[in-house]
Amino acid sequence: MKKAIFALSAILLASPVFAADTTTHVSDEAVAKAHEGADTAKEKLHKAENKGDELKLKAKHAAEGKKDSTGSKVSEGTQKAWHKTKEGSEKAWDKTKQGAEDLKNKVTE
Repeated sequence: MKKAIFALSAILLASPVFAADTTTHVSDEAVAKAHEGADTAKEKLHKAENKGDELKLKAKHAAEGKKDSTGSKVSEGTQKAWHKTKEGSEKAWDKTKQGAEDLKNKVTE
């Protein structure tokens, strides 16, 4: 009888450990999906913002009568390049943060 009580106590004491491991695994997957969703949302937001900026600049050039000038085309091209550079560096930074977070979680486990 003592052995049965001891075994049952050991199982009950160990059960939160097993449950925590399963929960952690599921939450890691949920976090990964959340990161993907956030990245997609950020990308869509930036595209919309960038498109708005490009349209504003084109409208400004049209209002000034510089729509087809070389200077306006250069500044519009520069703006597009800047937006792509900014998006690329932000994506890289997000991946770095996510990688560091994943590494931290693995180390703490």
